Amino acid sequence: MPTPQGTSERRSGDRYLLHFEPHLPCAYETVWPALTTPEGLSSWLADADVLERHLGGAVTLHWLDEDETVSGRVTAWDVERVAEYTVDENDRIRFHLEPLGTDSTLVRFTDDRHGSDSDCAHCLAVWQDRFERLEAALTATAPGAGHSSPPPH
Repeated sequence: MPTPQGTSERRSGDRYLLHFEPHLPCAYETVWPALTTPEGLSSWLADADVLERHLGGAVTLHWLDEDETVSGRVTAWDVERVAEYTVDENDRIRFHLEPLGTDSTLVRFTDDRHGSDSDCAHCLAVWQDRFERLEAALTATAPGAGHSSPPPH
């Protein structure tokens, strides 16, 4: 399922809030580790040089698609529901998982950041690509993915 386009909202000064709500064809138990473990993050978003998986824990991410490393803290943590990382002092990325039945998940994502109008447009495109990579990574590792039935004899 294609990731819906993100939206942006100018807050005040140079603050923007980006929103995405990708509907992923996987149970939240599969999605959660992709957003909150070094192994999961490295499959689509960033190498997690440091990731202390608890409220107040340290986090250092090196984006896979940009030559940039960001560091900060875990500022919200509700196991299998909410993970929020505040990086570079005041930029915040938040993943809020909402199970839809037993085999799909809605991710309510926000990126509360500083920047300019052009930065915001660029970031929307970057996050669009990232969520498409997330869905590809999740569906590639889902049980049965990549396996076909043997041909009939």
